[in-house]
Amino acid sequence: MPSSGNLTPEPPLSRESPWLAPLAGYSDLSFRLLCRRWGCRAACTEMISAKGLFYSTANTMRLLQTCDRDLPLVVQLYGCDPEIMARAVSTLSSRGFEYFDLNCGCSVKKVVKTGAGAALLKDPGLLLRIVSAMADRAGPGRVGVKMRLGWSSEEHIYLNLAAPLAEAGAGWITLHPRTAVQQFTGKASWQALKNLKQVSPVPVVASGDLFTARDALDCVRQTGVDTVMFARGALMDPAIGMRYQNLLQGRNDLPRDQEFILSLCMEAIETYRRHASSRAVLKLRTLLPRMIRGLPGAKDLRKRIILCREWAELEKVMTSARENLERE
Repeated sequence: MPSSGNLTPEPPLSRESPWLAPLAGYSDLSFRLLCRRWGCRAACTEMISAKGLFYSTANTMRLLQTCDRDLPLVVQLYGCDPEIMARAVSTLSSRGFEYFDLNCGCSVKKVVKTGAGAALLKDPGLLLRIVSAMADRAGPGRVGVKMRLGWSSEEHIYLNLAAPLAEAGAGWITLHPRTAVQQFTGKASWQALKNLKQVSPVPVVASGDLFTARDALDCVRQTGVDTVMFARGALMDPAIGMRYQNLLQGRNDLPRDQEFILSLCMEAIETYRRHASSRAVLKLRTLLPRMIRGLPGAKDLRKRIILCREWAELEKVMTSARENLERE
């Protein structure tokens, strides 16, 4: 749990401070620590059910696992009942968590059919009541909202929500500039981000299609948003936060060669081994292939990675890859 006592650092909302998104299936403690090590200044937990929190399931407790190096941390919650959402914030606050985010962007069927996630965009009044209830329990500036443009192209409501969200107590707004119906198809609208930034009383965080550090820099410069949130870009390159910071400040980029990427893979294995259970090997079997994509021999290395079932096997495969590189 987060340390008690003095307040933890507030979520940074400046261009120099990129965020890590609440990636379902990936944004656990290990991955957050890896990305923080390489430039991400704030991170979100995976999306957590407010109702599920009261059952204290093993999976929910795993999603909330954290440590002092994992700060500032934002707990992302989903649900559609203002009272339950408020209770969830109170419960988590009593455990030391201080910052929260309401998911209004997930369009997965099992989430929206409950009225949560992006379904809240169909009922702005309910959305605002939830934000108000959460902010009342968390305190000023400690609740954010992650949303989309609207449910469909005929229902863009993001601009109309900016001022009411701020009035309800939202401290920042993260916008994935697609509709819920689009999911991840089409192209994220940077013009929408610019439009929101021009009318929003609170800081705006950009999300969506930020696959590289250059994408993020271009987005910030073209839209004027306060900062960026990396999602799929971080899965492909956990060092994307530092690459973005270097680019923003005119410093030399990190290496992009095989040696650097394989070393980053080894660091990922060590981080997961230290902070996660042996089951994390299965997660690394999906993460590491993303990280090595495009490297010479990546196809063969991927085949060997996905056959691994133990830490020792995974380390042997990656060590062998590094040794082969040194002999070339």
